[in-house]
Amino acid sequence: MTENACYHCGLPVPSGTYFTVNIDGAEREMCCPGCQAVAVAIVDGGLERFYRYRTEASERPDEAEMAGAEWQMYDLPDIQADFVSQGEGNVRRAHLLLEGITCAACSWLIEEHMKRYPAVQGLSVDVTTHRCTLTWDEEAQPLSELLAGLARVGYRPRPATDEERRAFAQQENRSALLRLGVAGFGMMQASMVAVGMYSGAVDEWKLFLRWLSFLVATPVVLFSAFPFFQGAWRSLKARQLIMDVPVALAIGLAYLASAWATVTGRGDVYFESIAMFTFFLLVGRYLEMRTRHRNRLAYGNLAQLMPLSATRLSDEGAERVPVKTLKEGDRVRVRSGETFPCDGTIVSGRSEVVEALLTGESRPVPRGPGDPVVGGTLNGESDLEVSVTATGAQTQLSAIERLVAQAETEKPHQVALADKVARYFVGAVLIIFMGVWGGWQWIDPERAFWVALSVLVVTCPCALALAMPTALTAATANLRRQGFLVARGHVLEALSSVDRVFLDKTGTLTLGQFSVTATTPLVTCRDDEWLLSVAGALEAPARHPLAAAFRPWANRFKATDTQQYTSAGVEGVIDGVRYRLGHPDFAVEGLSQKIPPLPDGEQLWLLLADQERPLGWFALEDEVRPGAVELVSDLQRKGIGVEMLSGDHSGAVAVLARRLGITDFSAGARPEDKLRRLQEAQVKGDRVMMVGDGINDVPVLSAANISVAMATASDLAQTRADAVLLNANLNALAQALNLGRRTRSIIRQNLGLSLGYNLLALPLAASGLIPPWLAAIGMTTSSLFVVFNALRLHRVSATRSM
Repeated sequence: MTENACYHCGLPVPSGTYFTVNIDGAEREMCCPGCQAVAVAIVDGGLERFYRYRTEASERPDEAEMAGAEWQMYDLPDIQADFVSQGEGNVRRAHLLLEGITCAACSWLIEEHMKRYPAVQGLSVDVTTHRCTLTWDEEAQPLSELLAGLARVGYRPRPATDEERRAFAQQENRSALLRLGVAGFGMMQASMVAVGMYSGAVDEWKLFLRWLSFLVATPVVLFSAFPFFQGAWRSLKARQLIMDVPVALAIGLAYLASAWATVTGRGDVYFESIAMFTFFLLVGRYLEMRTRHRNRLAYGNLAQLMPLSATRLSDEGAERVPVKTLKEGDRVRVRSGETFPCDGTIVSGRSEVVEALLTGESRPVPRGPGDPVVGGTLNGESDLEVSVTATGAQTQLSAIERLVAQAETEKPHQVALADKVARYFVGAVLIIFMGVWGGWQWIDPERAFWVALSVLVVTCPCALALAMPTALTAATANLRRQGFLVARGHVLEALSSVDRVFLDKTGTLTLGQFSVTATTPLVTCRDDEWLLSVAGALEAPARHPLAAAFRPWANRFKATDTQQYTSAGVEGVIDGVRYRLGHPDFAVEGLSQKIPPLPDGEQLWLLLADQERPLGWFALEDEVRPGAVELVSDLQRKGIGVEMLSGDHSGAVAVLARRLGITDFSAGARPEDKLRRLQEAQVKGDRVMMVGDGINDVPVLSAANISVAMATASDLAQTRADAVLLNANLNALAQALNLGRRTRSIIRQNLGLSLGYNLLALPLAASGLIPPWLAAIGMTTSSLFVVFNALRLHRVSATRSM
């Protein structure tokens, strides 16, 4: 590219022109406003890398192409890597932020519009966070066309990267403050002018003050109220109704009527009411926006907690490198007070790790060689050497971020119902407006318009639209701090109605940290150490909790052809002999000998057998998880049924049930048995919660009304669960159930307030008892009350008595 060539398209830059854009820290010359506009769009979108990745100059846009040209860089794989994830086959999933969302009905409008595109397989919009998940077939249509389609309907998309979220929030805040400031200044000035008009001004002075008031109110209408007109226009183009329609209608009609009265000198003017209505409405939306930003920061943007660099160790010494360059197997040093840059395993050193980010528990936990650490958590008192096991998108922190994003974009049934009600309510408001106007034309034509305008303002259903989303967002943030991660949109709704809880035993009610407490040989030629070494070799490839108990004896023998059987055991070949370890029925399967008697009925016993006979028993013991006793007691006190379903066949199941006070329990339950028992409860009308952690719990987790996986659960179990309990203490589960009921109560209060306010204010406004300015205050006050009432869920302790 020559020195005088356009940086975007490569064509010569005409002399005497000055179209520049700052790209990568330097002013780049453009040949025309079109290239400048596209380049600015690329830079504002945080996509300067486009110019580094492209292999040739871009085409010069003309006016017809301008609408779609700026989106074409999003088809580049390198650009998509930051915000697009891969599904099955050609399916892709883009995580976006949408500008211009103003109310709950906007999400419905967007979803309906995007259904017209054949490539779109799914689209979900969260009004509270302005996040959108777009699922499409890459072969059927490029992403750029879909993004252009979103922009055409008035909702400009951005990639939902960390940088874009921060930039989006900052831009949204600046714009809202500017519009609010103009409206506030205009309201004060118009009110002062109104005092002069209504306190005896006549003739020329009255006319002068009217024109001054008109001058002051015009920027408020054209600038501050512009988002309302914009939202109303795009909804009407799509032949739908959102709450911006009555708002824009009220502001526009009042302004035009007052302007006509000013020009003709006949009738009253209400410029101060227009400015006041706009100001109070913007105050309500600004506070809602700030609440949304705060709640999102409370549990979102987790990746921002990761450091940018790490100290990598090698044979040449230590060097500081970007975290993105780390790979599995690298060794890093994490000093005291530093954040772990990756998931890993401690190689050397002992320290205490603060895992409040994951579990909500601020008390440090001890960690030493062989223990896992999670990226984003904080190293405490001593330096550690860590072997990297996962980086970037593969870390547990990124997995949590994906679950958070998934929960944000799934719309609960309650919210979907409220959106539908709000749309019909807007239509009803417009019909009532016309009816009141017609009635007052017969009663008092001079007051007809202003009475009808008061009805239009006072009944605006903004509070109804905010009632549920704000409460659900605040409650979700609270749960995240407690160590309870919501992964599906319906969780909070389901938490409030649970009346039976099924609990797995191993890894759920217990920590799943087994130890071998006794060994009983059944043949005289084999001692305890040999039996333990064979068991350790068989369990070496396994990852389930029982296998960890045999880890100290895993190195003496090498097992081949190992195979695991869910809820049964493991088998393998050592020195040409096939062995089986696990449930007694499994171990002796195919042998002529029967199961030898258990040494006792109080412990969990595993049997080891070879191809000819049983060889020995192993007794294993598991530690009860903190908070288990309190959880069962709390559930029973609330009248919620508690039942334990365990795959263990030993008497340890009955012993634990007695210890926890659980009267209903099943031992030796296979996955199909657990599923059958859960479905039996659902047939009886129970709304069931299932809490588990193993692969064998996946079917029952999928079938439950609400399912919770432990943080130590298998990846498959976590993907099937509606929520993940990151806190090792089961008290967090009791707190989640309490907060679910509290959330239901707050939502009912909000709905009752918003509907009650409209039912009370409507007849008063229709009777002419509420002027437009008072209607504006009333409508905004109801919306603010709903927001502040919902904020109590953000602050309230989940342990509070419900």
